[in-house]
Amino acid sequence: MGYLLGFDIGGTKCAVVLGRESPRRPVILGREAFATADYPRPTAVLTALADRAGSLLERHGLGIAEVTAAGVSCGGPLDSRRGLVLGPPNLPGWTRVPVCREIERRLGVPARLQNDANACALAEWRWGAARGARNAIFLTFGTGLGAGLILDGRLYAGTNDLAGEVGHLRLRERGPTGYGKAGSFEGFCSGGGISRADARRRPAHEIFAAARAGEAAARRVVAQSARELGRGLALLVDTLNPEVIVIGSIFARQQRLLWPLARRELEREALPLARQVCRVVPAQLGERIGDFAALAVAADAVAVKN
Repeated sequence: MGYLLGFDIGGTKCAVVLGRESPRRPVILGREAFATADYPRPTAVLTALADRAGSLLERHGLGIAEVTAAGVSCGGPLDSRRGLVLGPPNLPGWTRVPVCREIERRLGVPARLQNDANACALAEWRWGAARGARNAIFLTFGTGLGAGLILDGRLYAGTNDLAGEVGHLRLRERGPTGYGKAGSFEGFCSGGGISRADARRRPAHEIFAAARAGEAAARRVVAQSARELGRGLALLVDTLNPEVIVIGSIFARQQRLLWPLARRELEREALPLARQVCRVVPAQLGERIGDFAALAVAADAVAVKN
C-alpha cells in the first residue's frame, strides 16, 4: 500500500491531505489548511500547498517517493485532461492555471485534477454510499448545486468537463435565482437559493432551525425546496436511470425535513420502472468528504494507470 496526497482548492480555504491507501478507504494521516485570501496569486497558493505537503510527509517520516499520486479537487470550469483551472467564479485570477503541472514540478509526483462535484462522486462511489454501484449520481446540495456522474462504472465528465451541471436546469418559470437563472434547480436546492427564497434572507441553517420549531414561513421555504428537489431527482432518474443518487451537505443534515415531500414528488414524476431501481441516500463520508474527494482523484489516477 502506498500513500496519496489530496489538494482541495476553494475560494475560502485550501487544504492538503495525506492518506495511506487501504482496502476499504484511505486512512487520513494528516491535514493542513489555510485561508485562500492569505495568498494573493495562484502561484503563491500552489507553493503554499506544496510546502504543506512536504511538512506533512516529513512529520510522518515519509519521502515523496512513497507517494503514488496527487489529486486536486477544485471548482470549475476546468480542463481535467490538461490539468488547467480555467477561471472559477470563486477564485478570481485563476485563469488557465496549470495546476497539475505546477504540483508535479514542485513535488515530483503525478497529479490529476477534477472539479469538486466529480471528486465527491468518486469518493462516495469508491468508499461511501455509492460503493459497488455501476451507475451513480452525487449531488452537492451545498452553497450551490452540482452533480458528479458515475456511468457504466466510470466517471463521466463530458466533452469539456461540463457534464453534471444540473444546477442550471430550470425547474420553474419563477423562483429563487441560482446559477444565474431564476427557478433553477440550484435556486431551489442550495444554501444560497434557500436563503434567497426567505423574505428575511436568513442563512439556510437558520431557516431549517425555524422550520423544525414550527415557523410557518420557514416551513413554506423548506417545503418548496423539498418539492423541487423531488422534481429535479425525477429528471435525473428518467434521463440517466441510476442505481443510486447520493446527496451531500444540506440534504445529509436535513433529510428528515426534506425527504418526505421530495420522495412524494419523485414518485409522482419519475417513470415507475426507473424509480424502483434507484435509491436516494445521504452522503456517507460526512464533513470530511472534501478530504476524501481530493484523495479519490489521486486514487482514480492510480486505477486508470494500472
